[in-house]
Amino acid sequence: MPLFGSHMSISGGYHKAVEVAAAIGFDCVQLFSKNSNQWKAKPITDSEAEKFRDSLVINKIVRPLIHDSYLINLASPKDEIYQKSIEAFTDEIVRAAKLGVPNLVMHPGSYTESSENEGIQKAGRAFDEIFQRYDDLVQAEEDAKPVTILLETTAGQGTNLGSKFEHLRDIIAGCKKPERFGVCVDTCHIFAAGYPLIEKEDYEETMQKFDTVIGLKHLSAFHFNDSVKGLGSHVDRHAHIGHGTLGLEPFRHIVNDKHFQETPMYLETPKATTVIDNKEVDWDLVNLNVLKSLIK
Repeated sequence: MPLFGSHMSISGGYHKAVEVAAAIGFDCVQLFSKNSNQWKAKPITDSEAEKFRDSLVINKIVRPLIHDSYLINLASPKDEIYQKSIEAFTDEIVRAAKLGVPNLVMHPGSYTESSENEGIQKAGRAFDEIFQRYDDLVQAEEDAKPVTILLETTAGQGTNLGSKFEHLRDIIAGCKKPERFGVCVDTCHIFAAGYPLIEKEDYEETMQKFDTVIGLKHLSAFHFNDSVKGLGSHVDRHAHIGHGTLGLEPFRHIVNDKHFQETPMYLETPKATTVIDNKEVDWDLVNLNVLKSLIK
C-alpha cells in the first residue's frame, strides 16, 4: 500500500506539522527545519526535537522528510554564495539529524553564468566538504546517524541542474560517498523536463530510463504534483492532482507500480481550501482522496 504525505507548515512547532498531517489522514510528512528563505536559524532545542519525535510515534506518522532552504546553491560559480551554501546545507543535515529525520531533499543547484559540467563538478565537491564537516561535528556522538541526501529532479528552468537523470547520476558519481544519496522524483518536474508519463508505455519507458541511468533502487521518494504547463515546457508550476496537464493517469501508474509500494509520496500541491457540498475542505484532503481512489 503506498505511503501518502504532504508538506506541512512548522508554525507552532515541528510537532504541529505531524499532528496536522495525521488529522488529514496522511501516513508521512515533509517539512522545512527552518524558514525556507533564510540562511540561518536558531538551533533546534532538545525539547523541540523530543516533542517532534514523540509526535511521530503518537500519531503513527512514518518516513518524515525535510526539505532544505531554497537559497542554497551548491553549483554556484560565485564563491560567496557557494561557501554560504556549504555552511547552510551542513546545518540542514545537523538539524535533520537532531530531529531524527533520515532523509533530506534538495534541489541540485544552478550553474548560472558557468556551464552545466562545471556546476555538476562544483556540487560534487561541495558534498564532499559537507559530509566531512558533518562527520567531524558528530564523530563524538555514538548515536549519530548519516542523513541520506535526496537529490530532486527539476523542471530545468534557466540553468537549474536536475532536469536530466544524467545530472543526478554525475553529481552522485563525482562524490567520495555515493552511498549517502537517493533521488526524489517530482512528477511535475520530470514531465516539464520532457519525460512523458501519461500513456502506460511512456511511463514505463521513462522509469526504465531512470533505472538504466540511476537505478530504481535509488528512487527514495516522490513529490506528487500535477503540472500547469505541458511536456517539455521547463516551467515549474504545480497544480492539484488531476487539475493540470498530467491528469490522473501518471499517478495511477505510480501508485499501482509494484516497485513503489513502500516508497513515500509527498504532495507539494498549492495550499488552499475548496468548497464541496457547501463545506470548506482542505485541498490536501481532496488530493489524498483522489490518490487513494486510483489504487487498484
